[in-house]
Amino acid sequence: MTTETLPLARGKLTAKAPLAPLVWFKSGGPADWLFEPKDADDLAVFLGDLDPAVAVMALGLGSNLIVRDGGFPGVVVRLGKAFAKVEAIDATTLRCGGGASGILVSSTARDTGIAGLEFLRSIPGTVGGFVRMNGGAYGSEVKDILLEAEIVLRSGERRTLPLADLGYTYRHSELPAGAVVIGATFRGRPGEAQAIQAEMDRISANREASQPLRSKTGGSTFKNPDGHKAWALVDEAGCRGLTVGGAQVSEKHTNFLINTGAATSADIEALGEEVRRRVKAKSGVELQWEIQRVGVMK
Repeated sequence: MTTETLPLARGKLTAKAPLAPLVWFKSGGPADWLFEPKDADDLAVFLGDLDPAVAVMALGLGSNLIVRDGGFPGVVVRLGKAFAKVEAIDATTLRCGGGASGILVSSTARDTGIAGLEFLRSIPGTVGGFVRMNGGAYGSEVKDILLEAEIVLRSGERRTLPLADLGYTYRHSELPAGAVVIGATFRGRPGEAQAIQAEMDRISANREASQPLRSKTGGSTFKNPDGHKAWALVDEAGCRGLTVGGAQVSEKHTNFLINTGAATSADIEALGEEVRRRVKAKSGVELQWEIQRVGVMK
C-alpha cells in the first residue's frame, strides 16, 4: 500500500510505524500503516473506503498482545484522546469512549458514586480491548456491567450492539474481525465514593503484591482451564523461571511471561509454546493462549 492507494483521512497516518514502543512487551515489528483517526466519522469513512483485502487491527494500550517480529501487514487503528472520554449519563450508568483506560473508567465511576466497576482498575487496557475480550478480574467480567457497545465494522458501517449480540464467553466475544469498538455503556449500582476507593485500593495492592507489574510483560498469558488455575499448572510443570532467549516465565506469577531486556517476540511466543507443551505432558491439560498473537513471523 502506498499513500496514493489509501483513502483520504483527517487523522494521522504513519507508514512503517514501529509497534514495539506501543505494546507492553516492547518487542515486535512495525505496522504497514498506523492510523489515528480524528473522530468516529473519520474512522468510518476511512474503513469504508479502504480496500476490503487489507487487514485491520485495533490497538489499545498493547497490554495483552504479542506483535510478531515481521510486523503487522495492514492497518493498525489506535484511538486517541477523542475516544477517551467518560461521562455519567445517570446515577448508575457511564458512557465511555473506546480509548478510555480501565483506570479512568473506574475512577470516574468512583467520583460519580457508581459501584461495581472497581475491577476495571485492574485491567491494564482500554474499553475497546476489554469489551472485545470480555475482560475480567477479581470475580467480575465486562459482560456483568455492559449494556451496549458502539462499533465501526470493517466495512465502515457504524452499529450499536446490545450485550446479547456480543456472544460473550470466557475471555471471548463474537465481534467480527476488523471491527473497532469506539464506545461502550456500562451500568453499575449506587455506591459511596469512600467504599469504592477502598475496593480499588485493595485490588491495586493485590496486583502489586502478586504480579510482575514493573516488568515488560503482557498480562495473563493463558486462560484458566475449567477447574484449574493456569498459574498452578505452569508451576507444577516446573516452568517457574524458565527462559527462551530473552523471555522468561515470571518468578513472581507463573502465568506471566516477561521480556528480561532483549527478547524478540519469537522468544516470547516460543516460551509460551514450550510452557504449553510441558503442562500438557505433566497434567494432560492443554492451555489456551489468552494473549493475542498477531502479525507475521520474521
